Amino acid sequence: MKKLILSLFVAAISYITNAQIETPAPSPSQKIEQKVGLTDVTVNYSRPSMKGRKIFGGLETYGKVWRTGANENTKITFSTDFTIDGKEMKKGSYALFTIPRKETWDIILYSDATNWGVPQKWEESKVAAKVRVTPLKMPMLIETFTITFDDLTSNSAVLGILWEDVYVGLKFETPTDAMVSKNIEKAMGGPAAQDLYAAADYYLTADKDIQKAKTWIDKAVTLTADTPRFWYLRRQALIHAKAGNKETAIAAAKLSLQLAEKAGNQAYVKMNKASLKEWGAK
Repeated sequence: MKKLILSLFVAAISYITNAQIETPAPSPSQKIEQKVGLTDVTVNYSRPSMKGRKIFGGLETYGKVWRTGANENTKITFSTDFTIDGKEMKKGSYALFTIPRKETWDIILYSDATNWGVPQKWEESKVAAKVRVTPLKMPMLIETFTITFDDLTSNSAVLGILWEDVYVGLKFETPTDAMVSKNIEKAMGGPAAQDLYAAADYYLTADKDIQKAKTWIDKAVTLTADTPRFWYLRRQALIHAKAGNKETAIAAAKLSLQLAEKAGNQAYVKMNKASLKEWGAK
C-alpha cells in the first residue's frame, strides 16, 4: 500500500513538473533587420507597453540609465565597422542604453551586451559611444515600445526609439562608398559587362565622377553589342545626358525604347519616351 501511495505521489509530482501552460509574454520580444548600404544591422529587443502608466518621468526616472526595453539587454549588431557622431566603431554587438530627460537624452552603446537590464556594476570603460540628442514630442501616444530604422540612405540611417509621446533618433553611418569603391577597383582589373554596368550605375546614382561612369557604361554596351540590352542602353542614355552629351543620350534612348518595345517591357518604354520628350528628341 505504501509503495502504491508513493508511486501515485511521484506520478503527480512528475505531471505537475512537466505540465506547462504557455501564456503571452508581458513584454514580447522582437527582432528587426535592415540593410544599410552593404551593412546588415540587427536589433533584438523586448517591447513593454504603457498599460495606463506614465512612462518618462514616472516608470522611468529622468536622469537614470534605462535598459531601453525590457528583460535582457536590447542588442544592436553591425556586420561591418560603422560611425556614430564622427566616431569610428568596430563591427559586432552592443547593448543599447539611454538616459531620458525632459529636454535631452543620452543614447549609449555599451560593449557588454550580455546583461539582464542595466549592469549591476556600470563600467565607463565599456561605454563605446555616448551621444546626446533632443527628444521630439509625438502628436499621439505610442502604446508599445518600438524601435525603427528611419531616414535610410545608401550609407546612413537613424535608429528610432519611440514610446509614450517621445521619439529620439540616433544617426549612424556605414562605409558603403569605401566598400563599393574597393569592389569596383577590384573588378576593373578584368571587368565583365555586368561589372562595368554596376560600376557605372553606382557612380550615376551616387553623383560621383560622371566621366568615369560614361567610360564604363560605353564599354559595357560595346561588350554586349551582339545581344544589346535595353536596360544597359537606358543607363547609357541617362549617363550621357548627365555628362552633357544630349545627342548620344537621345540615340541610346531611342535604341533602348525599340528593344524595350520588342521585349514588351512597358516600364522601360514609358521611361524612355519621357526622357526623349524631356531632351527634345525629334
